Amino acid sequence: MSVLYKRITLCVSDLERSLKIYRDILGFTINYIQPSEKDSFSYPVFNIPNEADLNFATLDSPTQERTFGLTEVKGVELPKHNGIHMSASVIKVDDLDDVITKIKTLGLQTTAIKTDENEYATFIEQAFVDYDGHLIVLYQLIEK
Repeated sequence: MSVLYKRITLCVSDLERSLKIYRDILGFTINYIQPSEKDSFSYPVFNIPNEADLNFATLDSPTQERTFGLTEVKGVELPKHNGIHMSASVIKVDDLDDVITKIKTLGLQTTAIKTDENEYATFIEQAFVDYDGHLIVLYQLIEK
């Protein structure tokens, strides 16, 4: 049996604002952006009321096409995420300090940095919460 993890798709309230994070800071590139039809699978899957309008964007990483998705939901308010985070997207970056500095300039909440070391590498990680409450864990691996 073969398994391929295709992508994560996040529901967001403002696509252009979210692209400031995922495209401009994290470096994903836009594969395509298109409005979703009212019979889109996204409505039942995400439990989105039919009166909402959706725009769907897929983003490419340097190693995979359409590895990240953003579904913009307009016309209904998205729920606010408070308390325990139920999921996280984990993304490797080349310069964690630079990325987190840029994330902080957007006014987004970040965690403290955590560093682990072994004889082969230093593993540095830090997380932030995007504009819509999605937890994003970033890490940098520095080989020795």
